[in-house]
Amino acid sequence: MQNGTLLAAIDLGSNSFRLEIGRYHSGHIERIEYLKETVRQGSGLDDDKMLSQAAMQRGWECLARFAERLHGFKKQQVRAVATQTLREARNREEFLRHAQAILGFAIEVVSGHEEARLIYQGVSRLLPHSDEKRLVVDIGGRSTEMILGQGYVAQAMESYRLGSVAWSGRYFARGAVSAAAFKTAEVAAKAVLDEALDTFPPADWNVAYGSSGTVGAVAEMLGANGWATGLVTRSGLDWLTDRLIRAGNVDALKLDGLKDDRRPVIAGGVAVLRAIFDLFDIQQMLPAQGALRQGALYDLIDRETDGGDVRERTVNWLSQRFSIDTAQAGRVGEVAMALFAQVAAQDDQNQRYSQKLAWAARLHEVGTHISHDRAHHHGAYVLDHVDAPGFSIPELHRMSLLVLGQRGKLRKLEEALQDELFAKQLLCLRLAVIMCHARQMPEHSAVRLSYKAGAFRLTTQPGWARRYPQSAWLLSEEVLAWQKTVWKFSADIR
Repeated sequence: MQNGTLLAAIDLGSNSFRLEIGRYHSGHIERIEYLKETVRQGSGLDDDKMLSQAAMQRGWECLARFAERLHGFKKQQVRAVATQTLREARNREEFLRHAQAILGFAIEVVSGHEEARLIYQGVSRLLPHSDEKRLVVDIGGRSTEMILGQGYVAQAMESYRLGSVAWSGRYFARGAVSAAAFKTAEVAAKAVLDEALDTFPPADWNVAYGSSGTVGAVAEMLGANGWATGLVTRSGLDWLTDRLIRAGNVDALKLDGLKDDRRPVIAGGVAVLRAIFDLFDIQQMLPAQGALRQGALYDLIDRETDGGDVRERTVNWLSQRFSIDTAQAGRVGEVAMALFAQVAAQDDQNQRYSQKLAWAARLHEVGTHISHDRAHHHGAYVLDHVDAPGFSIPELHRMSLLVLGQRGKLRKLEEALQDELFAKQLLCLRLAVIMCHARQMPEHSAVRLSYKAGAFRLTTQPGWARRYPQSAWLLSEEVLAWQKTVWKFSADIR
C-alpha cells in the first residue's frame, strides 16, 4: 500500500453509524475526518426481530450522506461493518440490498467474535505499545464485547447480547429511572456476563480499558463534573447512578458533559458498566481511543500485505484443526481457480471471488473430520457456525453453500444459483472435485471451460477421455446434474 492512500471504515452500530477516514503512512493511519450520526437502529428492532421501516429509512439516509463523502474511493479503500442489530434482524437482506446500492460499497455483517477482534485491533493500535495484559470492554447498543490481549494480539474474545440500547429499552422504559430498576438491570446483566469470569479471570489481566460510546460518555461526564479526567472509577459510577436515580427520568437529568444523543441510552449503558465493575472487581477503567472502525482500517492494510490477511491465517488454522488433507485441498483449489479464470473476467471483483473460491476449495473436506457420510453437509454446517476471524457472516455462508454444493443434486441450491458468479464458482469447484477424485493432480491444462449467455461448455483435447475414463464418466454425469438448473452445461469429452 502506497503512502498517502486514503482509507475509510464505516461502523453500522446499533445506536450510531460512524465514518472514519484516514491516510496511510508507513504502517500507520492519520485521521483525516470522522463523522457520526445517531441512527438508533437497535431501537427499531421489534420482538419478532424485524427492523421497522422507520429504522431502515434512518439508516439509508445516513448512508446516503456518507456515500457523498466517499465519492471517488475505490472498493479496496473502504470497509463497512455491521454489528449486532443486523446480526439479529430477520429482514436484514432488505435493508442491506438498498443500503449497499446507496453507499456504493459492500457491507459486511460480522459475527460477535469478528467484531471483538476488530475492536481489539483498533484499541491496541492507538495505545502505547507495552507488555501489559489488557481487558478491553466495548459496551455497544445491543452487544457487549470483551477481549483479553497483550500487545497487538487478542488472546480471548467473546460477544454477549446486552448493551445500552437494549438495556435502556428493557429496564428504563420511556427514560424512567429508579433504584429498583437499576438493581434489576444490573442483576440481569450479571446473569448474562457471569460465564465471562471463566474466560477473562481478573488474575489474567492487569489493566481494564473501555472502548466506544458508553465508557467514553461516562468518562466525559465524570471529567466535566470534577472527577479525574480520562478515567472511570467505581466511586464515580456510584455518583453518576445516584444522580440518575434522583433525576427520576433521563430527560430531567441536568449534567455537564451529557450529550443529547447519549441521553436516551445512558441509564442502560451505566447499568451494564456497573455490572461489569462488580463482577470483575474493577476499581478503575481507562477510556480507549481506538474502536471497531480503527480496527477495520488496519485490517484493510493487512489485506493488502503479503501474508497479512487474517482470513488466510484462519483458513490455515481451520485446515489444521479439522485435519484436512492439505495436498488434496491444494489440488482442488488449483484446478478450481484455473477453471474459474477461464469463465470470469480478470478484474478486481472476480479476483476477490477467485480467492474465496480457493478458500472454499481448501476447506471443502472440512466435514470429513465429523463423518465421511454426508461430509459436504457437515462441512457446510461447520462453516456456517464456526468463529472464523477475518470473515464476515455472508462470506462464511457463501463458502458453506459452495462446500454443500460440491457434490450431489443441485436442487438444494436453487436460490443461490440465481447468482451468476456463484454458479461459476460452484461449477468450477464441482469440476475440480471430479477431476481430482483419484487424489492426484489431473491433466487439467487439457480441459477448457467457456461461458456465454447462461451456458457453460467444457471441451477436452483428443485422447483425454481414454487416459482418464473415470473422470470422463463423472463429467458426463455432471452434465445431467446441471440440466435441472437455470444454467446450461454441455461437454465435448474426447
